Amino acid sequence: MEASRSDDANLSPNRDRRSNPNPTHNPILSSSQIWPTIDGPLGLTEEASVDYARRFYKFGFALLPWLWAVNCFYFWPVLRHSRAFPQIRNHVVRSAIGFSVFTVLLSAWALTFSIGGEQLFGPVWDKLVMYNVADRLGLSGLT
Repeated sequence: MEASRSDDANLSPNRDRRSNPNPTHNPILSSSQIWPTIDGPLGLTEEASVDYARRFYKFGFALLPWLWAVNCFYFWPVLRHSRAFPQIRNHVVRSAIGFSVFTVLLSAWALTFSIGGEQLFGPVWDKLVMYNVADRLGLSGLT
């Protein structure tokens, strides 16, 4: 019975927080260390982070704009702290802008074609859609 009972006030979940002699001794809250990745100390070093951020940014232009979103997510602490890691921040902010522009353009395109369709574009619709390209070029053999 005594082994399950603890007299230590720090282990008690119902302890009075005002009686704590050192209220700011939380190592998570009091640490001033800012890490470049969301992994914290388990993540990449600063040098490796610069390399990865640069690669994600450049490969986002190779028709992989989702890498820009990954870049923003993985280096979220860099986006939150404006003065930390200026070399990494340059690539991450550009990735955020690129992904935002990509998302707006993709959403506008999808909504325009799904809502407007043939009623919006009229006779130009047949030139815009891609499902009749083979018929236009005579490649289908069905005509």
